[in-house]
Amino acid sequence: MAIVIIGAGIGGLTTALSLHAAGFPDIAVYERAEKLRPLGVGINLLPHAVRELTELGLGERIGKRGVAPGTLAYYNRFGQPIWSEPRGIAAGYRWPQVSVHRGRLQMELLAAVEERLGPGTVRTGHRLLAVEAASAAGVGGPFGAATAGRAGGVARFAAAGGEVAVAAEVIVGADGMQSALRRQWYPGEGEPVWNGLTLWRGTARMPGFLDGRTMIMAGDAGQKFVAYPIGAPDADGNAEINFIAERRTRGFAGENADWNRAVDPQPIIDLFRDWRFPWLDVPALLAAAGEILEYPMVDRDPVDRWTHGHATLLGDAAHPMYPNGSNGASQAILDARTLAFHLATSETAAEGLAAYEAARRPATTALVLSNRRQGPEQVMVLAHERAPRGFAHIHDVLTPDELTEIATGYKKAAGFHPDALNNRPSLTPPGALDNRPSPASPRVPGLVDEGRFRE
Repeated sequence: MAIVIIGAGIGGLTTALSLHAAGFPDIAVYERAEKLRPLGVGINLLPHAVRELTELGLGERIGKRGVAPGTLAYYNRFGQPIWSEPRGIAAGYRWPQVSVHRGRLQMELLAAVEERLGPGTVRTGHRLLAVEAASAAGVGGPFGAATAGRAGGVARFAAAGGEVAVAAEVIVGADGMQSALRRQWYPGEGEPVWNGLTLWRGTARMPGFLDGRTMIMAGDAGQKFVAYPIGAPDADGNAEINFIAERRTRGFAGENADWNRAVDPQPIIDLFRDWRFPWLDVPALLAAAGEILEYPMVDRDPVDRWTHGHATLLGDAAHPMYPNGSNGASQAILDARTLAFHLATSETAAEGLAAYEAARRPATTALVLSNRRQGPEQVMVLAHERAPRGFAHIHDVLTPDELTEIATGYKKAAGFHPDALNNRPSLTPPGALDNRPSPASPRVPGLVDEGRFRE
C-alpha cells in the first residue's frame, strides 16, 4: 500500500513512523518548507503520547531531550496556590510526561524517519495544490498504467522543478492549522477562530523555581502566565525555562497570524510588572528571553467529516485546538498511532480510514469544545470570578470536590486518566514486525507512482 503524508511536523513524522512500524513499506512525506529547522518553543507530551512514542521505540530518546515534570500547580495572579497535582510517573502513570522544545522533538522524529525508512523519505519544497481521485487525475502514460486499479488518489504539489503528481492508496493531510487539504474540502471555512487572547512565548536560561520540576500556571481568563523547564539545570543551576504570557487584547486579525513573529519584549514585561512571586520573578524571566514570539490563540470549529475517498486529515489539520491542557501535539501523536493501527487491522484502506475517523473525530471534537471552556484551567477562572482580590485559603472559594472533578474530568475527556491509559490495549497492531532497519542496511523507500510534468 503506497501512502503519502502531507506535512513533516510532529503529526506527519509520527504517522510515517507508526505506519512503517505497522508493516507499510511505501511511505513518503511531502513538506512545504524548503528546509526543516528546529523552530518553536516548549510543548508538553502527556503520558498517553509518551506511551505511543515509547511503543515506537523512541521513549528514552525523546526523554533525554526534555524534562519530566513531577507537579502541575495552579495559582491566581497574586501567586496564591489554587490546586496542584502530581504528573507522570508520580501520578500513577506507567509513562512520564515530557516537557520538550518543539523543534528538538521534530528533529528527533525526522532523524528516526530517515534512519528507519531511509534518506529521501521526507521531500521538502513541495506545496500541496490539490488531492484528486485517481480516476479524475488525468495522468496518463506509465504513471497511469502503474497505478491502474490500485491507487486511491493523486496528490499534486508545486515544486521548484514544476508540478509533481503522486498517486497513493492513502493520502494523509497532516499539514497543520492552515491545511491546504482541509481548505480544499471546506473552502468557505475562512481563517482560524480567534478568541481574543494573544500569547507571547519564549525561553530563557534562569535558576529553577520551586523544586525545579514543576509546571506552573498563574492568572485567570484575562491574563495568565505559564512556565516550566524544558532542559536539565547546568553546573550553575540555570535551566532552560519555557514560558507563555497571555493577555486578552484587541485587533488581532486571523489572516495576519504569524506563528514565528518576534516582538519587542518591553510591552509584555510591562503587562506583568507586578507579577513577582516569592518563588518566581515573572518580569525577570521575560527580560532574560533571547526572543519573544507572538501568537494568536486560535482554533477551528469541528467539522463533521475528515475523510474523503482515500484521503483523510490528522493533527492540527483535523482538530486545531486552544493550548489549554497542553494537548495539541499529544493528540496528533494519538491520531498517528490510531490511523496506523486501523489501516493495519482492516481489510481495506477505506475500512481502515473509516475506523480511524470513528475512533478519533468524536473524541477530539469533545476536546476542542472543552478547551474553549478553559479545560482544566477552569480552576483559575473560577477562583478569580469568586475571589478577584485573592483569598485566605482556596477552599473558601472552591471546594475540594470541585477542584478534583475539574482535573479528573479533563483527563477522562482527553484520554489520559491513569487507570484508563494504563489498562488500555496497545495500538501496536497484532503481529506487527519490528521494521526498524539495522544501521548497516537502511532501506530507501520510494513510491513507484511519482510523475513530474508541467501544465
